[in-house]
Amino acid sequence: MTTATETLVGASADFLKRFSPFDQMEPEALDYLSERVLLGFFSKGATILSAEMGQPRHFYIIQRGKVQASQSGDVALTEYASMTLGPGECFPIGAISAGRPSTNTYMALEDSFCFQLPADDFMALMRISPVFHVFCTQYIASLLSQSRQQLQSTFSQRAAEQQTMTTPLGHLIKRDPIFVTPDTSTRSALEKMNEMRIGCMVVADADARPVGILTQSDLLSRIVLPAFDLSRPISDVMTPAPQVLQMTATAYDAALEMATHARRHLLVVDSDDKLRGVVSERDLFSLQRIGLRQIRASIEGADDIESLQHASRDIRQLALNLIAQGIGSEQLTRFISALNDALTRRIITLELGRHELFGVQFCWLAFGSEGRHEQTLSTDQDNGIIFSAPEGERDAIKQKLLAFAKDANDALAACGFPLCKGNIMASNPELCLTLEEWKRRFGAWIREPDPQALLNASIFFDFRVLFGSEKIGDQLRRWLLETARGNSTFLRMMAQNALAVAPPLGRFRDFVVEDDGMIDLKKSGARLFVDVARILSLRSGVEASSTVGRLRQSGQRANMAEEELDAITDGFHFIQLLRLRSQHLDTEHDAPGDNKIDPDTLNELDRRILKEAFRQARKLQLRLKLDYQL
Repeated sequence: MTTATETLVGASADFLKRFSPFDQMEPEALDYLSERVLLGFFSKGATILSAEMGQPRHFYIIQRGKVQASQSGDVALTEYASMTLGPGECFPIGAISAGRPSTNTYMALEDSFCFQLPADDFMALMRISPVFHVFCTQYIASLLSQSRQQLQSTFSQRAAEQQTMTTPLGHLIKRDPIFVTPDTSTRSALEKMNEMRIGCMVVADADARPVGILTQSDLLSRIVLPAFDLSRPISDVMTPAPQVLQMTATAYDAALEMATHARRHLLVVDSDDKLRGVVSERDLFSLQRIGLRQIRASIEGADDIESLQHASRDIRQLALNLIAQGIGSEQLTRFISALNDALTRRIITLELGRHELFGVQFCWLAFGSEGRHEQTLSTDQDNGIIFSAPEGERDAIKQKLLAFAKDANDALAACGFPLCKGNIMASNPELCLTLEEWKRRFGAWIREPDPQALLNASIFFDFRVLFGSEKIGDQLRRWLLETARGNSTFLRMMAQNALAVAPPLGRFRDFVVEDDGMIDLKKSGARLFVDVARILSLRSGVEASSTVGRLRQSGQRANMAEEELDAITDGFHFIQLLRLRSQHLDTEHDAPGDNKIDPDTLNELDRRILKEAFRQARKLQLRLKLDYQL
């Protein structure tokens, strides 16, 4: 016969299993939790926990009702320093783990019931449950992992039909490694390639550590045409320092390396850097109906814009396949950027062949999201040119560059990257400048930071060289960092600008939505992280152009805890992933609603992660607010 206590324990377990992380928790740990929680009632307006109450005596899990979490103390981000928690959500994770008073005040917004777990039992649960321990120490990362699993299960049929790009490289290797030593004659190495029917020969030392590679595509230019003496050692003709990845790296990692460095083979090594095998484009192509080899080959071999239009659409389709497989947003945006970079460079190369620019020194700059390696499936053009010219020839060279840039911009538009409505394009005479002219323009914005100057800085200071001499871009970046770092007024006004938009967290509802019931994930989400990261990088002299790179490097210089940086970057990545998931193959680039999402359409787990991501943005803004006393 079931006792009343057993009934209550069973009901508690049934409720908890509906929410993360309890749905993933080990059975014995869930039993431990269910047996020790007590259900408490808090009437509307009651304070459940505050800093004044000292070290928390309980860990709370909301069973019914709503609880408002508000920033405690004198310093707060005014009207948006609060958020609403609902059933299944927990508090205070950080305070009870660290044994310190809560930095938030938790108040019942309506009559609410909360499961209460004594602090000692909370610590014991952390010890006996690895799942709960990860959840509490890596909160948002734990939720993100479950979200990816949930997304992958949604596409389980597709995953069953094809291996995914999350497959470890070790699983793709089907045979023992084949290699020769550096002193092997080139003739012997080629005979072995022919005998084994392989497309490349790895060169490794006596400990099987790779030192070089020779591929079939090298034979014509390095051996046949120069009439290379085949008795000479292969070390004289191999490519030294080949690209390598660990066995634990994924197929996606290999694809990104190949796309970025224009490689067709990657060597796979173990933890001791010993050769374990070779992964080729063909191996990766077998994982996808639309594959890297197909796309990159079509880009590299394209002789006209029509061919590149097909490649652009294939990039989008492959990106959508990767989203379905649960690939993270950082990898996705870098993958999209790498292939878009290749496409843009091919367009520039084709257009250079139609314009008389031989001997002209210039570089093509990417601004905005492309400059940060953060392109989504929907983006317009933001580009410019730095050039150099002998005295007296500047105007003539600039006119030639502008004609070339106009054709390049039009070609990019034909390939799905719309012309920038604000005319931030290389064909704009104001954005085709010498290095000294760019310095004067940047310097004017820094010295007189009016609203337009601040807007310009938020676009143009996120730049990188896409084609041409990177040295010129490096000179401009070093000058910019040194100049901006020394102007506290400019940085303060940039910070003030960055705080103008608040995270859309509601006092009484989970989210604050726009009139159409939507949240703009670009304007009210990603931008919050991007703006703060830019300021931190300018202030600390960080040369990274990506948002995550800036946050991590400047955060480390400011002695921010690694766990805090992980949570912030995870929050940014999730918002980026939602943006990608809301964009579709048939959506036009930069369509009005392609960055918007209706939070009511999200499942409970993703709503919870989005709320936490906005909370991380708020914490990042609060840090900026405190630094500049705004």
